[in-house]
Amino acid sequence: MRERTRLDQAIGSYRRIEREVGETLELIELGEAEGEASVVTDAEAALDRLRAEAARRELESLLSGEADGNDCYLEVHAGAGGTEAQDWAEMLLRMYVRWAEARGYKTEWREESGGEEAGIKSATVRINGADAYGWLKTESGVHRLVRISPFDSNARRHTSFASVWVYPVVDDKIEVEINDKDLRIDTYRSSGAGGQHVNKTDSAVRITHMPSGIVVQCQSERSQHQNRAHAFAMLRARLYEAELQRREAATDAMNATKTDIGWGHQIRSYVLQPYQMVKDLRTGVETSNTGAVLDGDLDRFLAAALAARIKGADAVVTEG
Repeated sequence: MRERTRLDQAIGSYRRIEREVGETLELIELGEAEGEASVVTDAEAALDRLRAEAARRELESLLSGEADGNDCYLEVHAGAGGTEAQDWAEMLLRMYVRWAEARGYKTEWREESGGEEAGIKSATVRINGADAYGWLKTESGVHRLVRISPFDSNARRHTSFASVWVYPVVDDKIEVEINDKDLRIDTYRSSGAGGQHVNKTDSAVRITHMPSGIVVQCQSERSQHQNRAHAFAMLRARLYEAELQRREAATDAMNATKTDIGWGHQIRSYVLQPYQMVKDLRTGVETSNTGAVLDGDLDRFLAAALAARIKGADAVVTEG
């Protein structure tokens, strides 16, 4: 039913755009015939909006990866730098939550470890919505912030780093085999900044998959049983995402897209001082409207990264 709904919406959007383009062209012809310049101007503006929407729909049609239609988990980890980096990690998390809310997606907190003075050390949220993983999968990597630190009494400029990791939620149609002997399961008391997203209980669960070194943790529920179930779901998702990476590496040698998904690679720079600029280092897309970006206006960056990734894959297929 979910796939049918997605296809119905896609077909409906295409037919609506087709109909509105035809009606707008007729309106332009009528305005020109009757000498109504304002009518022609309004109709041309409508055509520009339809052109932009058609381009966006065309890009959405490229979200055809095996897990692109799935929900996703998004992890944010503060880099070295103490309070400054932890504050940046919290800003990044807020940016993605705002982006998700603007698209009508639902976010669920899975884990959050608060900073000593401000911000967060790490956090994991689940983002539920059509094509959530497809849109966000190119966001994995290191994000760099340059600003005048609000925590520095001398008002000096600081550079901070935080890492983002995105992986798909695994549904019941996908089988991921996990051996109990490969797991170490620890329980601990929930911690963090408190509030509605973090429960102060003794039920938090951390699972380590020893062969891969993958670690997941959950403290969003009051029940240890529920946290364990969520943690296992996250582990299955991480293992599946790792398998997707291996498949991608086998088909195109990770050529143009390696830095899109690899840990330790800086993908975007956010400069607030001495000038205002957000620039994606993979695609060259940039904007001086830093406030809008930090409030979740990410579509131009996501679209460019996705298009570049697909273009790189197509180039490998053509060469092959």
